[in-house]
Amino acid sequence: QVPYQPSSPRQVANTLALLRGRAGKTVDLGSGDGRLVLEAYKQGLRPALGYELNPWLLCLARFRAWRAGYHGKISFLKKDLWKVNLSDCHNVIVFLAPSVKPPLATKLLAELPDDARVVAGRYPFPSWSPSSTLGQGLDQVWAYDIKEVRR
Repeated sequence: QVPYQPSSPRQVANTLALLRGRAGKTVDLGSGDGRLVLEAYKQGLRPALGYELNPWLLCLARFRAWRAGYHGKISFLKKDLWKVNLSDCHNVIVFLAPSVKPPLATKLLAELPDDARVVAGRYPFPSWSPSSTLGQGLDQVWAYDIKEVRR
């Protein structure tokens, strides 16, 4: 379990800036209240979906999507990120604890296509070199292009 910490407006803006101009399926692993998925959809990243295990956060995310007029356009699924297949994902957002990053790195490298980009917030992937980074302190985010990470 990873404790819920909502992303700040600056973290959301920085994350989406590192995904600007990209296309393809966008997922947020541990999507919380859905704010990153909502913003991704608003900025044209489609399909956009979130995986979240906490039922209260799922309800909140679905409510926020409905209130924004995106009911049926964005999906929030109660699924364990370790059990979902990410092979069709081109943009992956990860705001998870440092302890999760090493095993998640293995999963992402095994499943993601070469053209995928992973954007990590709060904590970088310790063994990966970022393609780019944006922000400072708690608002810093790191982008990793899977093709580059595999090299």
